[in-house]
Amino acid sequence: MSEIEISEVSSRRDRDSFIKFQWRIYANDPVWVPPLIIERKAFLNRKRHPFYKHGDAALFLARHNGEVVGRIMASDDPNYNSLHQSNVGCFGLFECIDNRNAAAALFEAAAGWLRKKNRTEIMGPIDYSTNYVCGLLVDGFEHPPTLLTSHNPRYYPRLIESWRFGKAKDWYAWWFSEFPEAAERLRKVATARAGRHGVTIRPVNLRKIEDESRRLRTIYNQAWEKNWGFVPFTQAEFDHLAHEMKPFIVPQATLLAEIGNKPVGFVIGVPDINVALRQINGRLTRFGFPIGLIKLLYYKRKIRTGRLVALGVIEKYRRAGIAETLVLGLMDEAFKRGLTGELSMTLEDNFMVNRFIEALGATRYKTYRIYAKSLT
Repeated sequence: MSEIEISEVSSRRDRDSFIKFQWRIYANDPVWVPPLIIERKAFLNRKRHPFYKHGDAALFLARHNGEVVGRIMASDDPNYNSLHQSNVGCFGLFECIDNRNAAAALFEAAAGWLRKKNRTEIMGPIDYSTNYVCGLLVDGFEHPPTLLTSHNPRYYPRLIESWRFGKAKDWYAWWFSEFPEAAERLRKVATARAGRHGVTIRPVNLRKIEDESRRLRTIYNQAWEKNWGFVPFTQAEFDHLAHEMKPFIVPQATLLAEIGNKPVGFVIGVPDINVALRQINGRLTRFGFPIGLIKLLYYKRKIRTGRLVALGVIEKYRRAGIAETLVLGLMDEAFKRGLTGELSMTLEDNFMVNRFIEALGATRYKTYRIYAKSLT
């Protein structure tokens, strides 16, 4: 397969081909979750997605004899480079048949676009930035992806590494299935520490979602600023995320920690809507009827798994028992509802957090990897 043609997506037809190519790659994958096509169109909408207010991206398709055999996105985030004093761009939304020539052509296209932006390094898979879906699954392929996490075939690491990408960082996903005795002992210590600092824990108020999203963003951007790969959410991005997540938020599983009226920590847990999405094959309607929507609502009631999406505590209060209290409160709510679920993602070298999660009885069951390569 030497004759690979690369073209940049510039039409609605090409965009649709870009989105629907996944159905070919995962046709025989029993755990893949088809994305909602309407959501993917919105994600790629340059006029409406808030990333494009400060960043830029381009989509590319690879074809052989006129047939799509791969896709990739190249993205450039000036906010990330300004913060880290770096000169890096990203690739994301990578999908490809098991062919090194096709993969290489896609990476060359993304790299060429980034060179025109004067970037000297490429890393990924990262869809726009680390505030969105990112990471290549390298371990745990047999498990279905949870909400807002990636999934890919087993041969993708080989394709990426064949273009001489090297590992930049690994992230872990953890699975909770029971409430261990050790967690009760930890609760007593954490509650005492939080009490000494006057910490109060409350559920998020969905009736004031705009105000709450600003409080959450303030905590997130302070709590995560020293983490590898961090880029601050703009207010427009966080408002967009809050609007998208609102239908899935359970107030008792999205908790804010405050001292006085000052927000100092949060945890966000959501039902794993992917369980329902697997049943509708990406479409809410069929032949003009809301068949997919009806299925989605039906299977949504049957969800018994969730995902802890994010946890953040302002650095000054990290020894005040806040993180422990938040996670234990979320676990209480989950197990009360008969739920099990995932906590993800944690950095491989965040030893304190990983030990804490292990102490809570979680099992590490997936590993995601970010790759990087010099463009000079």
